[in-house]
Amino acid sequence: MKLALNTATALVLSAAIPASAIAERAWFPYPAEEVTPAFSADGEVKDVTYEALASAEKAWNICVSFPHMKDAYWLGVDYGVVDEAKRLGVNLNVVEAGGYTELAKQISQIEDCVSGGADAVVVGAISYEGLNNVIGEVAGNGIPVIDVINGVSSSDIAAKSLVSFKVMGQETGAYLAAKHPAGTEPVKVGWFPGPAGAGWVEAAHAGFLEAVEGSAVEVLEPRFGDTGKETQLKLVEDVLQANPDVRYLAGTAVTAEAAQGLIRERGLQGKVDLLAFYMTPGVFTGIQRGFILAAPADSMVVQGRIAIDQAVRILEGKDYIKHVGPKIFVVDPENIGDVERTNILPPEGFSPVFSVSN
Repeated sequence: MKLALNTATALVLSAAIPASAIAERAWFPYPAEEVTPAFSADGEVKDVTYEALASAEKAWNICVSFPHMKDAYWLGVDYGVVDEAKRLGVNLNVVEAGGYTELAKQISQIEDCVSGGADAVVVGAISYEGLNNVIGEVAGNGIPVIDVINGVSSSDIAAKSLVSFKVMGQETGAYLAAKHPAGTEPVKVGWFPGPAGAGWVEAAHAGFLEAVEGSAVEVLEPRFGDTGKETQLKLVEDVLQANPDVRYLAGTAVTAEAAQGLIRERGLQGKVDLLAFYMTPGVFTGIQRGFILAAPADSMVVQGRIAIDQAVRILEGKDYIKHVGPKIFVVDPENIGDVERTNILPPEGFSPVFSVSN
């Protein structure tokens, strides 16, 4: 196995680790995947076990920039970065821009982080391309920038802690394609990828469409939109009104969560089924209760944890994997009872935390 640096003693090839084994220890070691060469869209993917540092050498100042805190997905990432900062003993400042339309605000917040003395910046990007200039400026000042969750095209980042949302979309599309293969009766699917232009959305969109190609799944015109509940609910209502024969609604976790109540209210259970292409507490509960069919889990909590660990490793000149993310797996009624929940979701009752002081 070739790592970004020689970390054979800490990061080794892995088979899947049982949830029970993880639960008895710290969150790590964790089954993950490394991409080589780092930052490449089509690099080789290898299984690794991620091992985090025991603690930081000093209380570094790390700033984390999120697109928003409007849904449970980013709440999970917040839990990951906050809890890891506490565990490692570093200071954390978390800012959120308020939504995927707020690119200028995110850029301004990142600039404020740097002027406020950040040693490293972790960015959940609103735009795949739109942050490249500010990332270049920050990195040019010797401050490492870690790309978490959403993805950016900048070559100036120091590390990526994320999964392939193309694979997340593929997993969701493949589920439908397996249920409705070529030659069977066609079914219509409403598809809600999320906010247009975001890197993770474009990737999931491409993966979903590739996976259903050649099957009996007919994807209606994609409905792009911000991941606020009201926006997604309006999109779902529009699709249901325009396509009374739609069989599935697939898309963001917010889409699936918002649609559950609407499907029940209209008596469409069993007639219109829901899928999400990533996991949130609402989706998790929906699968448990039989309201949502399935969703791949990208362990967003662990993605946040890894990003903080990467930042500390870089600041302390220690070995680190440049491009890594938790191993994706599909959660459905068959395995949901075996999943270690706090690795893929925030704890129940967790509220946003915006600072950690050590």
